[in-house]
Amino acid sequence: MQGNRGPQQNHGPNRPGEQKKSGGMNTNGQQPEPCEPTNPNEALTLDLQSFRKPGEKTFTQRSRLFVGNLPTGMSEEELEKLFAKYGKASEIFINKDRGFGFIRLETRIIAEIARAELDDTPFRGRPIRVRFATHGAALTVKNLPEFVSNELLEEAFAVFGQIERAVVIVDDRGRPTGKGIVEYTSKPAARKALDKCGDGAYLLTSFPRPIIVEPMDQYDEDEGLPEKLINKNQQYHKEREQPPRFAQPGSFEYEYAMRWKALMEMEKQQYEMVDRNMKEAQEKLEAEMEAARHEHQVMLMRQDLLRRQEELRRMEELHSQEVQKRKLVEQRQEEERRRREEEMRMRNEEMMKRQQEGFRGNFPENREQDVRMHMGGHGMPMNRNSLGSNSGSAGAAGLNAENSPMMAGSGNNNNNMPGGGQGGFPRGLPGAGEYGPNKQRRF
Repeated sequence: MQGNRGPQQNHGPNRPGEQKKSGGMNTNGQQPEPCEPTNPNEALTLDLQSFRKPGEKTFTQRSRLFVGNLPTGMSEEELEKLFAKYGKASEIFINKDRGFGFIRLETRIIAEIARAELDDTPFRGRPIRVRFATHGAALTVKNLPEFVSNELLEEAFAVFGQIERAVVIVDDRGRPTGKGIVEYTSKPAARKALDKCGDGAYLLTSFPRPIIVEPMDQYDEDEGLPEKLINKNQQYHKEREQPPRFAQPGSFEYEYAMRWKALMEMEKQQYEMVDRNMKEAQEKLEAEMEAARHEHQVMLMRQDLLRRQEELRRMEELHSQEVQKRKLVEQRQEEERRRREEEMRMRNEEMMKRQQEGFRGNFPENREQDVRMHMGGHGMPMNRNSLGSNSGSAGAAGLNAENSPMMAGSGNNNNNMPGGGQGGFPRGLPGAGEYGPNKQRRF
C-alpha cells in the first residue's frame, strides 16, 4: 500500500481556489495556461498555521521521522530541501554510510502529512522509506484508576522531568481502559520515572492498587507489513507453494486443527480460571488492606495520644520544677530577710547596751562636777583639809562606800576638777576619826 505521492493531494495553498494565478480566471471559467513559478517550492509550501492546535507543543519526539533507503552520499542540506515544503526542521541527522537519517518537523500532523506524501517516493532512482522514529523516552502506564485524566497523569509524572505528552487511553465509547502513555523529552527522566514507580505509586487515595510503569513498545500499526517488505528468500517460496486454504473435514489438517482447537480451549479455560483466582485474590487483598488501613489509623491515633500524654506529663514536670524553684527562692529570700532583721535587732541591742553603759559610767563624774561647781559658786574652799574632824567612824565608812564607785568611774577626769583634787568629792561629811585636829587625809 503506497502513500500519496507528490502534489497530487497537497494540503497546502495549492488547493482549488488557493493556487496563485497570473492574470486570473477566464470569463468562461476555464483555467488559464500555467506559468512557471519563480520558486519551484513556492506552490508546495504548506500553510503551517492551519495545522497547529491551540496549546500544542512543537518539535517533539512524536514529530520525528525516520528516513531510510537514502542514496549514498546524500547530505543534510539535500534532506532538508526534500522536506522544505513542510516547514523549518529543528533536527537533521544522516548516516551516509548506512543510508538513513532523522528529521524533526514542527507538529505531529505535519509529520504525518510528510510521511504520507513522501513514503515510497522515488528519489534519485531509489524509493525512500519514511516512518515515525522510535520514541526512546515513552512509558506505558497500566492499572490506572477510573478518575485519572490527562492533566492529572501529567501532573503526577512531571516531577521526574519535562513531559511532551501524557494521555489516558480510552475505548471507542470514551471509557478509560486503565492504560496511559507518558512521553518525556529526555531518556534520563524516563529512567528516573521507571526506577521511582517500580517501588509502587498511587495516584488516587481511594484506589488501593499501585500503578505499573513500563517502557512503551511502539508498533507501526498504520501500515503493518506489506508484501513488498517481506524478505523473499528460499523459505518464503517454500511456504508460498500453496495458496491460503481452509481444512476440510476428514483431512489430516482438519484432525490436527481440532486438536489444536481443544488445546486453545483448555488454555482459554486456564486463563479464565487464573483471572478468577486473581480477582478473588485482589478482592481479598483489598479487604485486608482496608482493615490494615483502619488498624494503621488507630495505631497512629494511639501514638498521637501517647505523644500528647507524654508532652502533658513533661509540661507538668516542668511546671512542678518551676514551682519548686520559686518556693526555694522565696524561702531563701525569707531566710535572708529574717537574718537581716536579726542582725538589725542585735545591732540595735548592742547600741542600746553601749549607750546604757556609757551613761552609767559618766553619771558619778558629772555629779561630782556639779557639786564642785555649786560649792565654788558659794565661796566654799575646795581643800578637803578644812573639813571638820568631828565625823564619826560611820561617816568614814559611808564615805568609803560611796567614794569607791565614784573613784572607779572617774578615771583621770578628776584632775580637771577645780581645786586640783585627785579623787572624787564625797557625798557625806567626813568622820571624826578620819579628820581630826591632828590628822590630814592623803589624796
